Amino acid sequence: MLTTGGVAVFLGTWASLYLLDAFLKTNEKFSRAYTYFLERCGVTVSIGQIRWYTTCMNRLFLRLGQMKPRFLRWWFTCGVLFGLIAMFLAIFLLSLMIFNTFRREQHVEQQVLTPVMPGVNLPMSQVGYYLMTLLVCGILHEVGHALAAVREQVRVNGFGIFFLALYPGAFVDLYTEHLQVISPLRQLRIYCAGVWHNFIIVLLAIAVLGALPWLLMPFYTTGNSVVITYVLEKSPVDGPRGLNVGEHITSLSGCRVTSVDAWQQCVQNSMSKAVTGYCIPSDQIKQQDTSSHSFTTSSGNVECCSNISQTHICFVYHSKAESKKQYACLPARATIDNKQVCTLPSDCYNPKREHSCVYPSLDNTTRILKVVHGRKTPLLFLGHPLDLLYSVTVGDYVPDSILVPVSLPYVLETFCKYLISLSGALAILNVVPCYALDGQWILYAFIELTLSPVLNRENRGIVFTILLLCGTLLIMTNIVMALWSLFNFR
Repeated sequence: MLTTGGVAVFLGTWASLYLLDAFLKTNEKFSRAYTYFLERCGVTVSIGQIRWYTTCMNRLFLRLGQMKPRFLRWWFTCGVLFGLIAMFLAIFLLSLMIFNTFRREQHVEQQVLTPVMPGVNLPMSQVGYYLMTLLVCGILHEVGHALAAVREQVRVNGFGIFFLALYPGAFVDLYTEHLQVISPLRQLRIYCAGVWHNFIIVLLAIAVLGALPWLLMPFYTTGNSVVITYVLEKSPVDGPRGLNVGEHITSLSGCRVTSVDAWQQCVQNSMSKAVTGYCIPSDQIKQQDTSSHSFTTSSGNVECCSNISQTHICFVYHSKAESKKQYACLPARATIDNKQVCTLPSDCYNPKREHSCVYPSLDNTTRILKVVHGRKTPLLFLGHPLDLLYSVTVGDYVPDSILVPVSLPYVLETFCKYLISLSGALAILNVVPCYALDGQWILYAFIELTLSPVLNRENRGIVFTILLLCGTLLIMTNIVMALWSLFNFR
């Protein structure tokens, strides 16, 4: 959740930047040098916005846009087909979302369109991925426009990047007079190139995500264990004797851990399974028992160790001499390690030496879990299994060397997922005929291409204005409902 302090720092940073800019521009000593520096670098500062504009990319756009002209013509024509199909699909989906919202008022929180707001519905730990993804998607989107413009003999004046409040973006400056005189089909190739590239980004990210195990195969191993990528600070398993980042987990209380799914399944199984018992010689129980008296706790289970030791646990068992339950405070590790597992006293039958099946005296939700992690002594976790699940984050990719970073697969996987979701969303929303979006110009060029033979210029303008207003209203309605559901159901 975004704190008041975080908001204050954010607003203070922008306010300080704007005031510093205003001071340097008005100060006689620094004004000329500062203004010259901004003009030379192409930087402009305004309230809540920093913009960088350059012409140094123009040669690169010109060179790339003139390579393989036939291929680029075919490439951007495919973009036109995608853009038109996506426009109708986006209008249908957004209309369907409004219809479902008004039809089922109790389920507005299930809106598909949800604005992403750092600190509100986006964890602050994920903000870096989010901003980087927006910047990459925005740059490649505008590069698509620039290359298509060069291919259609429209001059590119410049390229820029901006930060509006917290959100980054990019833009390309095209020569308007050239753009207006070319045919509607050539205009469509330019207007649809951005969303077409966003769609290609989605396909590439899906391919990389699917091929990640093979791409990382020379440096990581999968299918044999999981690696710890994060341990919650001050959790029960944190510390030198607990679990550490980079260690491998191979089993959990006898359940084989070969993947993240297997790890989660083993934790779930430990919650549903009955408490495990262990076969111990009866005379050994009496020798190791350190209990003085037993008492019933508020949760209903019996405690006999009086919480005086972190190494002993109260166990319950039956013996031949006593028919009722008996309790013994025994060393946990010595009792559990390398002992035969039992569920009934008969499982511990030994004709040479009397054995008993001892069970931890725990409540219904507490378990003793044995975590085998690498070459270290197995960790004995006492508590609710979900506490262990929430305290430790594991990954499928186990490094083959200590020089290989543990977090690299997680970073690549997370970045690909953000590319898929954000680039796909940008592609769908940008094709909607709405003011200030690509869909506005896609709609204009499409109407000019299809309705020119049947309608005069004035009537085409009326059709364009009506459809543009409807598309804008469609976007605004979805955003308002999404914001309302975001803050109303928190």
